[in-house]
Amino acid sequence: MTEKTWAAVDDYLTGALLSPDPVLDDALADSAAAGLPSIAVAPNQGKLLHLLARMAGARSILEIGTLGGYSTIWLARALPPGGKLVTCEYDPKHAEVAKANLARAGFGEDVVEIRVGAALDTLPALSGPFDFVFIDADKANLANYVRAAIDLSRPGTTIVVDNVVRQGAVADATSTDRNVQGAREMFAVLAEEPRLDATAVQTVGAKGYDGFLLGLVR
Repeated sequence: MTEKTWAAVDDYLTGALLSPDPVLDDALADSAAAGLPSIAVAPNQGKLLHLLARMAGARSILEIGTLGGYSTIWLARALPPGGKLVTCEYDPKHAEVAKANLARAGFGEDVVEIRVGAALDTLPALSGPFDFVFIDADKANLANYVRAAIDLSRPGTTIVVDNVVRQGAVADATSTDRNVQGAREMFAVLAEEPRLDATAVQTVGAKGYDGFLLGLVR
């Protein structure tokens, strides 16, 4: 199996199950035009986040790592009337691109609030609890983000953390990669964390080989 095969299957699944969506396509195009890195979730992964948030009945969503707002749009679309999403983004340029993409998708600041700055600085100022949390930010701080997410949660909150397998390197205890070390630290913390019941799943697709963590706050 090759990445070419994985990408082809992703394309097939997306074509079979997802309708064309110019708003999401434009969000990716404008993010690329602005020079943002091409690290947004794949369309079928975005739909997965959307469905998980709906399954959780989420009225309040926290996202750590906005980028250009692609996953933010998927999550905001899962909110019921009166729902609210708070998304944390370190880079002001990314936040501006995301704000424009969200506005085009029909989400103003009354629905989606972008907090700009280091998430570990902005998170303590938030008021929970949130019903659903998606973490897709710098991997070196994953353990800290998960701790903060749990503190802002309630029993039954769903927490999803992206990019935790690191092309399989997460299993290498000798790795000196800061991203791998961050993922391993997160898993070590969760092994001793009584407040979160979690598992992790490996994935392959257009974004290569990685995986995500899925947790439920006890």
